[in-house]
Amino acid sequence: MPDEPLQKPVPASQPAPAHELRPMVRARRIPLIEREIREHLSHAALDAVFAQAEVISEGEATRAGGQSQFLGSTMLTFDVAAMADLVREPADEGTARRLAALLASDRSLDGRIQTIVRHEVERVTGLSPRRVRGETRIRTQGTRVYLDVDVEAVLP
Repeated sequence: MPDEPLQKPVPASQPAPAHELRPMVRARRIPLIEREIREHLSHAALDAVFAQAEVISEGEATRAGGQSQFLGSTMLTFDVAAMADLVREPADEGTARRLAALLASDRSLDGRIQTIVRHEVERVTGLSPRRVRGETRIRTQGTRVYLDVDVEAVLP
């Protein structure tokens, strides 16, 4: 390896060049409390959003293997633009995307959907389902948020 030239020390009478780093400052105190900002949907807001949802269901009851079941789908539509007088956030596509993302991570979503889907199966078939299972997909289009639920229910 070739010898590298040594850097000449700066004479004391001249100020240090601006590009040199100053010595690090030692931390004498550490923070006791850390802060973070989290976004989530409040229960009151979810109640209001679900109260304004458009619900469309389709499907049919069938009998297979000696058991009656319902196969269908339920779509819930939340129109952020229609909620402009209800919420503080702008009623735009960005808010619709945020709503969709927050719905996807909300712990109460499955329970809310389960209640709606059970009611829809009962409305369509006239029978109270013994067991309901669904797979949910969330998507947005403009200011609308769509929850598409594929439904399988066991009927009495």
